[in-house]
Amino acid sequence: MSKFDPPRRELWLRLAISVAGLALLVTALALRGIPEGPAFVEVVGVAGAFFGGSAIWCGWKLWKTR
Repeated sequence: MSKFDPPRRELWLRLAISVAGLALLVTALALRGIPEGPAFVEVVGVAGAFFGGSAIWCGWKLWKTR
């Protein structure tokens, strides 16, 4: 781990928040339905990329430093 990387405890917190965000996104899509038009890009694209990318990055860092 680089000296500039966040500590493992912070990575676990980020991973938990990312997974919770993805769960809320899936719940919202299940309850409200899949949006159409530009809202699809905003809701699914941006939020999914942010939470999904963050979860993947945290998981990768945690896997490398186990």
